[in-house]
Formats: sequence, structure tokens, C-alpha cells
Amino acid sequence: MDTHAIKEMTGKSAVEALIQSGLIHSGIKLGLGTGSTAIKAVRYIGLLLAEGALQNIRAVPTSFQTSIECEKLGIPLFSLNSKEIGGSLDLTIDGADEVDTKSYLVKGGGGALLLEKITAYASAAYAIVVDESKMVRTLGITFPVPVEVVPEARVSVMQELLKLDVEVVLREAVRKAGPVITDRGNLLVDIRFKHPVDPALLEAELNRIPGIVENGFFSGPRNRTLVPKIFIGKADGTLEVRG
Repeated sequence: MDTHAIKEMTGKSAVEALIQSGLIHSGIKLGLGTGSTAIKAVRYIGLLLAEGALQNIRAVPTSFQTSIECEKLGIPLFSLNSKEIGGSLDLTIDGADEVDTKSYLVKGGGGALLLEKITAYASAAYAIVVDESKMVRTLGITFPVPVEVVPEARVSVMQELLKLDVEVVLREAVRKAGPVITDRGNLLVDIRFKHPVDPALLEAELNRIPGIVENGFFSGPRNRTLVPKIFIGKADGTLEVRG
């Protein structure tokens, strides 16, 4: 299977499995993620809604990309602040840029890490859809960890990050002059580690630097366990499920 077919299969199969397990059901408060694999799951949910197989879903999108796709599909949209949502979700389904052996994640390659983390950490359950190329032993070495930064703190934050002995790059836009601007009007700095690190420790420590809004390590809220169910699509057409 080519990459497109793997992502299509993974998104659809994950939704079907989540329905069978009862994690996706009519009336659910559902976070919908961002990216090329997650959007396949979003589209399949939209199809099930159109067919009447699912009803009364209250969806919270994690990006402009997902919001626009949901509008096209007729998926009802809310924010976490909506009274119908009340600040918490039953499930969020999303993609990832890297997944390690502990099911820790790196996310934010698409620039939506802030809302992705807010949504994920407000969820009772979490599902990740990826192809097998995203599975790694150590996070942040092959794929950089995104850091969302307030524009006024760009220089000071990058100076502090360099003290961690990492490669630091301001992310440049494609087909737009200048840096990437996130959905929330911030900048993205990508950092790549030279040696293995503790994602849970670094997730907290990076956010202590003034000017950093959020970072792309996803290890789970400190006050509770949030181990994601990982759906891994493979080139031979099979689906591996972890968690």
C-alpha cells in the first residue's frame, strides 16, 4: 500500500474499532485532530453522520484545517467553552509525528500543537492514528519537537533553548515569506535533540521558559494517566493497536 492508502485505511479502521469498543457513540463529545491521517478519520466520521450511523456528535476541532473540513462534512462544531461541552471531552482522536515505546508523542508538525494539547488533556480517552513510519525508539532526534513562542520572545526563547544543547530553528513558511504563524498568532521554533531525553520531564521544563506557550511533547497530564490507544497502519494493509 502507498502512503495515502495506508492513511486512509488507518483512519477508517481506527474509527470502526473505536465504535465497536464503545468509545465513539452517538451523543459523544469528541475532539477532532489535525493532520493527514487524522483528517481521514474526521472524513469517515462525517460519512457516518451523513448516513445516520452516528447522531448528535458534538465535535471540538483542534485547528482551522479541521474546522473547515468539519464545516464541509456537516459535523456540528463547538468549543471547549461551549455549555454543551463544559470544558471536557469523552474522546479525542488525532495524529502524531512520532510515537515512542512508552506511547509518548511528538506533535505539532502541522503547527496546531497548542489546541491539540488543550483538547487532548481535556479528554477522558485519547486515540492516535499513525502510519508505521512514525514509530521510533527515542523522541525528538529524527523529527524536531515544535515549540510555540510568543513573537516578542523569539530571541530570548531561542537563546534559552540553545543552553539545552539542541539544534534550534525558527520554522519558515512555505509559499509565504517569513516564519510560520500559528492559528493563535504565535511563532514556531523547532528543536532537535542530540541525545535521548525524558519527554515527560522536558515537557514541563520547556514550558517554564518565559515566552513559550506550549511544546510538542505529549506525555499526559500530571494529575492523571492518559495513555493513548495507538492505531498503527502498515504497508502490508494490517492495523496494529497498542494500549
